[in-house]
Amino acid sequence: MTLVGRAAAIGTLDEVLAECFAGGSRTVLIEGPTGCGKSALVDAVVERAETAGATVMSAVGSPAERDVPLGVVRQLVHGDPSLVLPDDVLVAPGVPSRVSDTQSFCAALREAGRDAAVVLCVDDVQHADEASLAHLQYLARHARSARVLVLVTASPHGEAKDSAFTTELMRQPTFRRIRLGRLTEAEVAEAARPRGLSKAAPWLHRVSAGNPLLMRALLEEAETGATGTDGEFVLEPGGPFAQSVTACLHRAGPTVTAVARGTALLADLATTERIQRLLGLGAPAVQRALACLRRAGLLDGTRFRHAAVRDAVLDAVPSGERGDLHRDAALLLRHGGSPATAVAEHLLAGATDGGRWQAGPAETEVLCDAAEELLAADDPRQAARLLEFAHETCPDERQRRALLIRLAQVTWRNSPASAERCVSALLSALREDRLNVEHVQPLAQVLLTQGRVLEFTELLSSSAASAPEGDEAGTSPLDVVLDTGSAPGELVLESARLTDATMAPITQALHSLIHCDQPELAVSWSRKLLDEADRRDAPGWSAVFATLHAEALLRTGDLRGARAFAARALDALPERSGGTFHYAPTAILIRAHSAMGQYAEAARYADEPVPRRVYATLHGLEMLRARGLHLLAGNQPHAALADFLEVGRLMESWGMDRPAYLPWRTDAAEALLRLGRRQHAERLVVEQLGMRDARRPWVRGVSLRLRALTGGAGKQRIALLSQAVDELQRSGDRVMTARATAELGQALQAENLSPAKGSTLVRTAWNLAKECEAGALCKEILPDAPLAAPAQELTAHEAGEVRTETKLSSSEQRVATLAAQGLTNREISAKLYLTVSTVEQHLTRVYRKLQISCRGDLPMDLALSSRQPLER
Repeated sequence: MTLVGRAAAIGTLDEVLAECFAGGSRTVLIEGPTGCGKSALVDAVVERAETAGATVMSAVGSPAERDVPLGVVRQLVHGDPSLVLPDDVLVAPGVPSRVSDTQSFCAALREAGRDAAVVLCVDDVQHADEASLAHLQYLARHARSARVLVLVTASPHGEAKDSAFTTELMRQPTFRRIRLGRLTEAEVAEAARPRGLSKAAPWLHRVSAGNPLLMRALLEEAETGATGTDGEFVLEPGGPFAQSVTACLHRAGPTVTAVARGTALLADLATTERIQRLLGLGAPAVQRALACLRRAGLLDGTRFRHAAVRDAVLDAVPSGERGDLHRDAALLLRHGGSPATAVAEHLLAGATDGGRWQAGPAETEVLCDAAEELLAADDPRQAARLLEFAHETCPDERQRRALLIRLAQVTWRNSPASAERCVSALLSALREDRLNVEHVQPLAQVLLTQGRVLEFTELLSSSAASAPEGDEAGTSPLDVVLDTGSAPGELVLESARLTDATMAPITQALHSLIHCDQPELAVSWSRKLLDEADRRDAPGWSAVFATLHAEALLRTGDLRGARAFAARALDALPERSGGTFHYAPTAILIRAHSAMGQYAEAARYADEPVPRRVYATLHGLEMLRARGLHLLAGNQPHAALADFLEVGRLMESWGMDRPAYLPWRTDAAEALLRLGRRQHAERLVVEQLGMRDARRPWVRGVSLRLRALTGGAGKQRIALLSQAVDELQRSGDRVMTARATAELGQALQAENLSPAKGSTLVRTAWNLAKECEAGALCKEILPDAPLAAPAQELTAHEAGEVRTETKLSSSEQRVATLAAQGLTNREISAKLYLTVSTVEQHLTRVYRKLQISCRGDLPMDLALSSRQPLER
């Protein structure tokens, strides 16, 4: 016999066998936890006894046959014709109905022992029926002189129906008890050595707790190739280890199995009291079962030693029964004040597993509370699962619509396309007049966040509520964004924590900064928010803030940055089909590639088919404008004009014609000029200059520039372009500033008013365009200038690492900037409200600080210092 760790037990059994063969009966009880090798010892005894010529009779107790009278005895005598049992033997608890039958059984065994020793082996005697136990008790008392060995095994803390059986055995003088324990780590290493896995002994012992049945299963898993690193195994679901766990529970009996399942289901929230209440068992029964599981090495306290053990226990529960258990656990935990997340998980698992399910207000409330807890912990995916489940199971239509709105807010974190699908179902309710007043404001915020302006307007116009709180009837979503102003927008960004509820006002605030001529601030804030979204693993948010960051960079003239972050936004989106948001970063990519002269790359995005429904959103309008600008850059003014006019038609039809957002009139004017339709172009520009947005520097700058090109001549054109440059500088748009500056320089050259100044401005504009990597504009300004070098050789001071602005006072900076642009001293004095003498004094100090001799040596980076807008 070579069973590891069982040398002492085997020695005892060898002694008992020898004594039995020598002419005396013996009774042996082998006790030990489930799976600890009791059956293996019995098999060893059987093999030894049969080899020695003994008559061996074996039986196994089973929970399923506890109520079958003499079931174990029938197993023992099966196949031996000399031992015949009555068919109708029924016994009262503990006492045979006919003592003569028991006596006959005992006598037959005594007679059989005359010729050869008789070995009766009963495994798992705790599951034997009462009649069989009575026969074995009688045999132990009355066969002392016969060569009969009664060998039984039992698991302590099991479910014995008659504890008197063990007591009766212990009273016999020939009784021997063998107790088996779990293996030590050294013994596990010894068992693993023949398979070359002795180094894995610590992990094997930790997972199996020294239970031989579980340990052998782990070794078998290794033989199947399911091995991991560092001496650990990858345990397959339903594999040998899981099967061994199930076998342990089956041998332990139904009560132990039920307690194991309840413990596995409650997981970290399992306590003796909760298990008792969940299963409807008495405290003693639960305590005995938990002790049995601990002794078997499956549990440590009320926690499973390894996740694979818990998984195996749960997997063995039939689906419908498991669902009912989850449902019962949810009710138990809810009444016990457990966290809503734990309750909700059981509700969700219960429905998934086919348990009894009837959603009510309490269940819906728990699911919603749990979703909010998960959101606070930055787990939006699981929160969305709970909200979806709550929506599916909630019977109240009004509450279902509220859940959809919340779901749209939450899913935006991960998938804008999914969020848009949630809103579509709500809009169907709106059109069927099934939307309640209290849903208008939150739904309007969601629509605004998604850029669905047409549906936003539809919501407000068809609702009994006039508008979201704080707005007046008829206010368009662009009014909300553009009329907020940069100061209130920055206040929102400084005070609001990024949540699903604040996502709408935060994105509106960023749009306000971009379109209220504070793109530098928008760059800073959008980057902070993007980093936070990335840190909180919210890809939907990341896509939104990467897009806004790209848009702000595009407005400042950082084309490479705009291109990179727009691409990053697209990469962050988990899905695009069915949604409209991805057209926003796509539009930025088209504009950035086109401005950089990368027309093939721009065409790849511009040629993407756009469903008609997309043009009912701001993202669709941005895409339409971007395509028009791409077509215009590609010398297709007719097609570009069609796109620009369609943008205008849609914006006017929606009552949200705001050039601060999309200046379609000046876009169209550019195309009309290419087509020679100057009067039509001039009419559109004059119309835009008469709108309220024309007070904003960027709108006024682009409008004045086109006004100069469409209706100005001579000095009037120069004056208009000069104003345009000034306004565009203030707006922070370096690419448009470079374009207007180049046109101003060209106008000065054409009119022969100040050719040197004009030449300086053209070179300055080219350098600024090159700094922005606006390759297309560089080619327009100086077609023959190589992009690899500046248009004018820089002085040593210009090439230095320290920016020249840092050497000058603010007054000197303003004067030097205008001088570098080519303005005369008198023009500078008029613009800055200084005397000519003061201007000359400032310039003298500038020359001295920069170590130059004249204004022609002023550094080029002073000519257009757009990062610090000029003070007026």
